[in-house]
Amino acid sequence: MASSWAGRPPSRRQTLAAALGGASLAVARPVLAAPATPSPSLNQLAKAKGLRFGSAIAAGASDARRMGGSIDNPDYVRVVAGECGLIVPENEMKMQTLRPGPEVFDFTRADRLMAFAAAYSLEVRGHNLLWHNNRWLPAWLNNYDFGSRPATTAERLLVTHIDTVCRHFGPRIRSWDVINETIDPDTGRMRETVLTRHLGDKVIDIAFHAARDALPDCQLVYNDYMEWEAGNERHRAGVLDLLERLRRDGVPVDALGLQSHLGGDSDLQGAPGAPQPAAWRSFLHGVTAMGHDLLVTELDMNDRTLPADPARRDAATATYVRDYLDLTLSFPQVRDVLCWGMLDRFSWLNGRAPRPDGLPRRPCPYDRENRPKPMREAIAAAMRAAPERAPSASGRRPVP
Repeated sequence: MASSWAGRPPSRRQTLAAALGGASLAVARPVLAAPATPSPSLNQLAKAKGLRFGSAIAAGASDARRMGGSIDNPDYVRVVAGECGLIVPENEMKMQTLRPGPEVFDFTRADRLMAFAAAYSLEVRGHNLLWHNNRWLPAWLNNYDFGSRPATTAERLLVTHIDTVCRHFGPRIRSWDVINETIDPDTGRMRETVLTRHLGDKVIDIAFHAARDALPDCQLVYNDYMEWEAGNERHRAGVLDLLERLRRDGVPVDALGLQSHLGGDSDLQGAPGAPQPAAWRSFLHGVTAMGHDLLVTELDMNDRTLPADPARRDAATATYVRDYLDLTLSFPQVRDVLCWGMLDRFSWLNGRAPRPDGLPRRPCPYDRENRPKPMREAIAAAMRAAPERAPSASGRRPVP
């Protein structure tokens, strides 16, 4: 569904009418073969502790080239429907997809994903309102003429985007990644972008306030990939500094999203740094002491440097994931656990730096033949061992 406007966003009435008028967006729930997933499901285990479990998914085959799998793939749908209580879109709600031009919004693919979620009674997390990195901003925004009043124009463009997107989906989405990856891991400081050029660091404040104005009851999340391995010290410190500054300035941040791409950077050529459990625990204490909730938003395992033998590699992955989740889920402020893909053959890591031996990656809970792996059991075991969740500090916890 594409919509255009001149100088102002489409009204909510126009947006709703366009969405309801798109009959092609409907997704019928197909009859699936006998469940291929173990029982109880990961989401059932999560719900017993006040958590939710989910995964990333794409709206169509063309979106599943690199990551996650698609709603058009029966194998992937079978696993997601069997294991998950919520989904997160890979690319369908990012600015470069939803807003192909400064005066055009296109919700076609995102609405198709929402229809799929409704057909399977799945919740949806919003990802994301602003990926604060020039590399991932739309080309039109990076090349935009901001005119004689650039700060005013930049703020208008950003607020219009967030307000239009939030109001289009409305309360159907109860948790949004408002800002994605603004801290540069090399410096620990905010990335400079076309928006900070005109708005400075307040671009983050503007985004969160706009989201709160549009969705007063939604959980608003800062999402980033600082991890527990050595080499992430400056990144973690930068995220804490950012959250502390936002708290001090009264910016409405409810939670921190822990991407949890374990095993080091996806382009890493050498071995990843060793886990730092004490430093990770200290980091999570620092975040929760500010009153924030936590979410595991993009869990997978970069197995590039693990053994070639599949059994040994899967065992190492399972141990690593279990250790990470046991520590992280010991914080009752964690609300959601989502994998960034459920089947190895659809993982985004397949398109990154290859293993030295050229063997296929095994980063997900299910293998290339749709069979559960030890990583799946590691997640299940961590769910069983996790403490029950206490009431949300923010008061905006999405109810499982």
